Amino acid sequence: ADHQACGVRQKHGYRRLSDAAALASSAAMMDAQAVSDVMRAILRDILSIDAKRADAFNADTMLFGALPELDSMAVAGLLTEMEDRLGIIIDDDDVDGDLLATFGSLTDYAVRKVIR
Repeated sequence: ADHQACGVRQKHGYRRLSDAAALASSAAMMDAQAVSDVMRAILRDILSIDAKRADAFNADTMLFGALPELDSMAVAGLLTEMEDRLGIIIDDDDVDGDLLATFGSLTDYAVRKVIR
């Protein structure tokens, strides 16, 4: 069985490397609001929270340590989804409590990585 195609994760439905490249290309054209929307979607999916709750997140909404759903396993999934959906690389040295403290800090980081 072919679980991977061209080294791109099958779980996201990519069948060709060009599909992943197209996603990365579209991510590169995002503005800050689009990145914020993607971050809300990622948090909804990873934490299994409803859209209304995620839509209420603002820059000051506390995340790690405040949301019981965001444990260390969820953080790993969150970071992987950010890389996949936004077409970014997250450096291990960047991941700390400050990054995950609030929705604003996490989204600001994602915006900086996407909008270079």
